[in-house]
Amino acid sequence: MPRKRESNSLTHGLAAALGVIGDWWTLLILREILRGSVRFEHINKRLGVARNIQTNRLNKLVDRGVLEKIKYTDKPERFEYRLTESGRDLYGVIIVMKDWGDRWVLGGKPTPLILHEPCGHPVNPRVVCGHCGKTLEFDHTHDGDAADDGDDTSGRGDTA
Repeated sequence: MPRKRESNSLTHGLAAALGVIGDWWTLLILREILRGSVRFEHINKRLGVARNIQTNRLNKLVDRGVLEKIKYTDKPERFEYRLTESGRDLYGVIIVMKDWGDRWVLGGKPTPLILHEPCGHPVNPRVVCGHCGKTLEFDHTHDGDAADDGDDTSGRGDTA
């Protein structure tokens, strides 16, 4: 597999995040851990992923500080995988991705339905500004570090 080319675009936070969580199995493993499956065998049974791939992804998540590997028995040696603070921060990302998949890929039916315990309603995730609380929308944001190269192909005009 060719190496990713190093460039300024790869130092962007999105590229950095994709380097840690940006593949199919990693996200599905994280989904299972968020759902309470913290042991290798249980994750493996639910996903059916090849053991070497699962081991690789779990080790990468531990190495990157997303998961913590905790021994729960010595003979045979077995481990649980627990979310770190960094890993718990991914919940919002994953729930928004799930919502997008439900809406745009699966035709709008939540699979599975996730309930928000404080209000009892189905989760309807939204990304909001941490300062004003308004929903973030494409047309009302801009990249403060984006280079102004005069090539406005975004279709956003002056709002970008």
